[in-house]
Amino acid sequence: MHLQIKENNKLISCFYSQSITGLNKAIYQINKTDKQICATLFCNEKKISCNELLVLQKILLKSNIKLTNIYSSSRESVIAAKSLKINGIFSHKIFDNSNTRIEKQCNNKDVTHFGIVRSGDQISSKGNLFIMGDVNPGAQISAKKNIYVWGKLCGVAYAGKNGNDDSTISSLYLNALQLRINETVAIGPEEKPTNNYPEIALLEKGKIVIKPLIINS
Repeated sequence: MHLQIKENNKLISCFYSQSITGLNKAIYQINKTDKQICATLFCNEKKISCNELLVLQKILLKSNIKLTNIYSSSRESVIAAKSLKINGIFSHKIFDNSNTRIEKQCNNKDVTHFGIVRSGDQISSKGNLFIMGDVNPGAQISAKKNIYVWGKLCGVAYAGKNGNDDSTISSLYLNALQLRINETVAIGPEEKPTNNYPEIALLEKGKIVIKPLIINS
């Protein structure tokens, strides 16, 4: 499922997750706006209860965001939406984010994705890209700035699409098939990581190197 947030019909942010709980965690990062903006939820065939929608609705309202539309092929979800006076639209059309670049759907600078990025999926950001989950082999992720994977990175990662050699790729488990920073490409490490700390890939003297990720407090 995915949540689109618009202001004056202009897409300003979107969030992806396989559950309402994941969306709730994601939207906590949204800053409160002075004027009310609208959100639309595409939940495909997933059944969402009235209580789950109510929690999502309240969290959005704290940021002055009104949940106005819900598209679903689940009658239960549509009925739950209408019981909360949300425009529930029954639709068999499935919104599928696999093999779709998020940058075509979102014009905001940074993108946060909650959940697994599966083989064949392509996720891209016009700013930083945050993946809260694993990136499986066969998946491709890219960003104009930095990439942060809070999980296993086993697919292809491309940072610095804006031509920035200072971009980096970070992961809790860095075992990518291929790494690219700007125009520099490197094959991922042959051996699986044996450490218990996150790592960062960055450019040094024209080559991609992998180092322990040290976060200064």
